[in-house]
Amino acid sequence: MSSAIDGRNLPPDLQARYVVGRRSRLPLIAGLIGIAAFIAALAFVTFNLVSPKVTYKLLAWNDVAADRVDVTFDIRRSEEWDVYCVLRAQDESRTDVGYAVVGIPRGTSYEQVTYPLRTLAPAFVVEVLACEAGAPPERVVPPQFPPGVVPPEQPWTPA
Repeated sequence: MSSAIDGRNLPPDLQARYVVGRRSRLPLIAGLIGIAAFIAALAFVTFNLVSPKVTYKLLAWNDVAADRVDVTFDIRRSEEWDVYCVLRAQDESRTDVGYAVVGIPRGTSYEQVTYPLRTLAPAFVVEVLACEAGAPPERVVPPQFPPGVVPPEQPWTPA
């Protein structure tokens, strides 16, 4: 509620007694520090959620034979992590013809891997579905072979 008396017109001894005209800046400073800490914590959590631990990229694939495709991809990860990647090859009708979970042992932070993926027919599309550190990725599309078709043994080896 406002007063009819302007406190700035009071004598200095009354202004000092009733703390007129002086406001503490402590709540303002504390509030700004709190807001800055909240924004910093939010930025830290967002960065850790958005930045993946393992990055991967399909570089090339080569249909070597009717039962084999060589898949070349790279991974970037921490040197002490084992990484597991899921590869998939499909034919023209988008039916799986090859599927493998590839384990890459710890080593360097950058690694380029060429994996011989055994297929049931020539591949039309090849994908690296996901790569994760520590365990095979759980949130990937499972193999989608036609009913009654047994997925081929991996990796491809000469007969």
